Amino acid sequence: MNRDLVIVLDFGGQYNQLVARRVRECNVYCEIYSYKTALEEIKAMNPKGIILTGGPNSCYESDSPTYTVELFKLGIPVLGLCYGAQLMQFLLGGEVKRADVREYGKIEVFVDRSSRLFENVLEKTICWMSHNDYIAKIAPGFRITAHSADCPVAAAENEAEKLYAIQFHPEVLHTQEGTKMLKNFVMNVCGCAGDWRMDSFVEESVKAIREKVGKGKVLCALSGGVDSSVAAVMLSKAVGEQLTCVFVDHGLLRKDEGDEVAVVFGPDGPYDLNFIRVNAQDRFFSKLAGVTEPEKKRKIIGEEFIRVFEEEAKKIGAVDFFVQGTIYPDVVESGKGGESETIKSHHNVGGLPKHVDFKEIIEPLRNLFKDEVRKAGLELGIPENLVFRQPFPGPGLGIRIIGEVTPEKVRIVQDADAIYREEIAKAGIADGIGQYFAALTNMRSVGVMGDERTYDYAIALRAVNTIDFMTAEAVDLPWEVLHKVTSRIINEVGHVNRVLYDVTSKPPGTIELE
Repeated sequence: MNRDLVIVLDFGGQYNQLVARRVRECNVYCEIYSYKTALEEIKAMNPKGIILTGGPNSCYESDSPTYTVELFKLGIPVLGLCYGAQLMQFLLGGEVKRADVREYGKIEVFVDRSSRLFENVLEKTICWMSHNDYIAKIAPGFRITAHSADCPVAAAENEAEKLYAIQFHPEVLHTQEGTKMLKNFVMNVCGCAGDWRMDSFVEESVKAIREKVGKGKVLCALSGGVDSSVAAVMLSKAVGEQLTCVFVDHGLLRKDEGDEVAVVFGPDGPYDLNFIRVNAQDRFFSKLAGVTEPEKKRKIIGEEFIRVFEEEAKKIGAVDFFVQGTIYPDVVESGKGGESETIKSHHNVGGLPKHVDFKEIIEPLRNLFKDEVRKAGLELGIPENLVFRQPFPGPGLGIRIIGEVTPEKVRIVQDADAIYREEIAKAGIADGIGQYFAALTNMRSVGVMGDERTYDYAIALRAVNTIDFMTAEAVDLPWEVLHKVTSRIINEVGHVNRVLYDVTSKPPGTIELE
């Protein structure tokens, strides 16, 4: 696919995915790579621009992440953010020191509007700072283009060399005009066309899949969630009857969800799919018996999925390709992109175990963020009620149950979650919430019900607002809704005597509760 590319070099910053996401909002394609990526690899990609992320280190320490100074001599525009800005100045002859006053949070920044980076930006604008070090002396050839009360170099640039350094984080929403700044960089400085669109992505992807598969047979892992549903319909458009979709009901879905998936994608549904439902509840519960550690549960569920698909493939006959709905956050959080730690291990991102008998894996959505997947779904003609359904993790309720997973615990969390979703819908506030669900904690406490002492579980409720599912803030739910949900769960769900509401943001927490 011929398109402009902007590369994000990740130095361990917590906002690396947001940088790529904001660039894509400018209709410019962007990918994340580790700072360990060789210069020759970067040159071969022929990027229109390079962005260096923030990071937790001090660039003047000998063991800190760094890069060759040759990066800044390629003639390709480079934008350094926070640590990336400090590293740029340090490598090019500037000076970086420990700050006497740490800047953290929303800070008023004064910008030089003559800079191409700050075109149409207010002279005084609110930006998100998060740094212990500061640029004490700019590198030769640079000029200061922004400052704050405590930060003499909030931005600097060498326009002739197309090098730009920003001490704050334009990628986070707390920086009020951050997206405008990033757009100025990719459009004004890098000269990107801004023509990356979802309709062309879908068209090109379908064509590429058709060419790749040829006359081969394809097996798709269909969970009924947004990602796998979009992947399945995309493959159906590409290869038609060569595709078989296998839906594994592992018993860890939301209440009645297995039947709902079968209705939508089965023989009587609107899609022309070869659909197979495998009822494997007992098999998964047996594998999970006695297991309490979250990471181990994820791996067991992921591995058992592969075993089931392998068995179904043998029944179908020779299958050449395996499809799953991996998306870009899965890639990065699986430790396969940038410098992120492994957060999600249940995705077989980028490959399958050696003993699985498939020629190759196809992940048609692996370069898309969640909201981009939804846009692709709409382009494919999938109804809005399916495209905008609540996200649901691959391991299902297995990671919404803290501790051992049992059929009884699954029933508890299914019933509590159904009540929660029903009351959110009744209150008319569902559309304003990014994701909401009930989870079962492993905490049991003493209570009193019907004049009797109880010793039962606590349900935790979660509701967050998020744009890209990389960061999230807890929703301030109306008290009357929380009160109604709590009352119903306590009265209608057995073995629950306490309901909690989780107000943790991401970071430091994840959206899920495990």
